[in-house]
Formats: sequence, structure tokens, C-alpha cells
Amino acid sequence: MGTGKRGLIATAVAVVCAVTVLAAPGTAFANPTPSPTPSAALAAGKDLEAVRKKLDKLYRAAGRATDEYNAAEEKADKQSAEVVELAKKIVKGQEKLRKLKARAGAAAAAQYRGGGLPPEAHLVLSDTPQDFLDGAGRVREGHHATKGLLGELTRTQEDLEQYAKDASAQWKKLEAGRKAKAAAQKKIEKQIAQAEKLESALQKEEQERLAELEKEAANKAQTAWLDSGILDEIDGKASEQGKKAVQYATAQIGKPYQWGAEGPETYDCSGLTSQAWISAGRGIPRTSQEQWKQLRHIDIQDMRPGDLIIYFGDASHVAMYIGDGAMVHAPRPGRTVTIAGAGTMPILGVVRPDADTGAN
Repeated sequence: MGTGKRGLIATAVAVVCAVTVLAAPGTAFANPTPSPTPSAALAAGKDLEAVRKKLDKLYRAAGRATDEYNAAEEKADKQSAEVVELAKKIVKGQEKLRKLKARAGAAAAAQYRGGGLPPEAHLVLSDTPQDFLDGAGRVREGHHATKGLLGELTRTQEDLEQYAKDASAQWKKLEAGRKAKAAAQKKIEKQIAQAEKLESALQKEEQERLAELEKEAANKAQTAWLDSGILDEIDGKASEQGKKAVQYATAQIGKPYQWGAEGPETYDCSGLTSQAWISAGRGIPRTSQEQWKQLRHIDIQDMRPGDLIIYFGDASHVAMYIGDGAMVHAPRPGRTVTIAGAGTMPILGVVRPDADTGAN
């Protein structure tokens, strides 16, 4: 959050306290060539497959926490803006109230200069009928003006009190959001630290074999997905916006993954997809879970380049389909934006950001 916004929020708090005293086709992913068998020494040593599964579990947990962090950050930004707007209303209301009170004070002073007598008494003391009639009209106007002034004073005071209550409520929500964001950050850092510690304990040969095991697992999943015949059914053409989104996402290949990042140098999974679609002229939810909840669901066989593939039962990962059975995504910490097989992870479903447009 920038210093300017922090300054506005700080001002808002002070005011509240005072008042209340997101087209490049991918390469088709064919059946992979089997990787070499691990050496007997490694097989007899650490159970690297168990390590791979443990790492996958840790990084998935970090991915879920990243979604929580991004959601909390998005909510906090919105609540901050609401607090600032309420603060502006409070300041304007205070100035209006000051002017109204000044007018009321002037009216009271005028009455004092009139000897403290009410307007009706002055009428009784009029020398001529015309003076009486003219005075009567002024009294009626005066009554209306005074009544209107008092009514405006009351309404302004009530508005200020309501603004103060609303700002206080929004501030409490903002504080709760900050706590949720901090808690999510701790979860992310804890999971990543455990994963990095586990990886750093491996010898170089073990790390190389672990990388092979990861590729084997991904290739096995992609092969099973392709063997289902699904690619024979997927022949959707990208929309113009979809092409732009794919161009943006593929242009980020090689850039590092960073949780909570939305570019331009680093990305997390939903940061990549959301920015790609923003570049195509369509804003979409920031997190993979909200993308799954809010965007239109599409049958897998109807996928077209630009559509988003949501992974795992908790919708904790998202990638962009680019055609030919491939997707582009920001995988996890320690990895870079890359192209992979669309079936390398369990697919929850597919969503389409531009469901209201046709393909070309």
C-alpha cells in the first residue's frame, strides 16, 4: 500500500475519532519417453517419491494460503478506499455544519440587536397597517428560513454521526482484514520454509532425481489425460480478447514465481491470469478461487485458448489454456512461468472470462 493511501487512512482515523469524541499455440504434449531408473544407492537411501509427495503437499498448502492472502489484500484495498471516502464526507459535513452554525449565530445576533424582542412583538408595535402587513410577510419568511436552517443543521449533524459510525465499522473490518492477511502470510512463509529445508537437505544427485520424479509424475498425469481422447474433442478457437490474453501470458514465460505478485517482473498463478485478461481489456477476480466462483463455467471439451483451467478440489491453482493440450502457468515458489500439459494436475473445471463474446 502506498504512502499516499496510508496517509489518507491515517487522516480518516483521526477524523473518525474527532467526530465520534489478466494467439500463441502450445506444443501438443505427446506420450513422454520414460525416465531412467534411479540408482540402487538412491533407491536405498531417502525415499525420494515420499519427498516429492511431501513437497507437493507443502507447496499446495502455500498455494491455498496465497489465495487467502490475495483475497485479504484485495478486500483491505477496497475497505481502505471506503474509509477514505467516508473521511472525505465527514470533512465536508463538518465544514457545512460550521457554516450553518455561523448562520444560526448571525440570526441570533440580529435578534439581540432587535432588543431581544421576537418578530411578533415588533409587528404589534408597528405604526401603520402597511408596516404590519409587510412585517407579517417577513415574519413568515423568517419562520420558514429559521425552520429550514434548523432542519438542515439537524440533518447535517445526523449525517455526520452516520458517516462516523460507517467509518468506524469499515475501520474494524479493515483491521480484521489486515490480521487475516498477516495470518495467511505466516502460513505461506511456514510452508515454503519447510519445503526449502526439505529440498536443501538432499544431495545434488538426489535433487536431480527428485526433478526427474516430478517430471515423471506430470508426464504420467498428462498421458492419462490425453489417452482419454479429450484432445480430439477440444477444437475451440480463441476470441480476439482470448488471443491477447494468451499473448500476454506466454510473453511472461521465464519470469519467477512470487506469491502475492501481479507482475510485471514476478507472478503467482492467479496474478498471471488476472493480469493477462486485464491486458486484454477485461478485468477478472484476483484469486483462483474467486475466478472459479464468479466466472462462467465451461465444459472441458469446449475449451478454447484464453480460458482458465482451475485445478484441485479447493480451486487453489489456475492456469491459462493455450491450445494443443497445453497451458501456461506460474507453478510454485522456486519455479518460473512455463508451458506445461493441461492435464498434469487434477482439473476441477474450466472458466471463461469473455463468455459473452464469440470466437474468431
